[in-house]
Amino acid sequence: MNADLFGIITVVSGLLMTIAILLQSRGASLGAGFGSSGELFTTRRGVDKNLFEATIFLAVVFVGSLLAGLLLT
Repeated sequence: MNADLFGIITVVSGLLMTIAILLQSRGASLGAGFGSSGELFTTRRGVDKNLFEATIFLAVVFVGSLLAGLLLT
């Protein structure tokens, strides 16, 4: 029962984390892939900052659910 719950949490958090990563549009130009984004250091603000923090939270939930699922089986 517990392993199934952690499996569902792992899949859902993994999908949400993938969507959150894809929504982040920082450095989306073609040159950004080769290191020439043309931007200097910028600070995350507003929605970009919230999306970044949500991605970190989802990554922690993902790894935590994986470890908990492994320890309980």
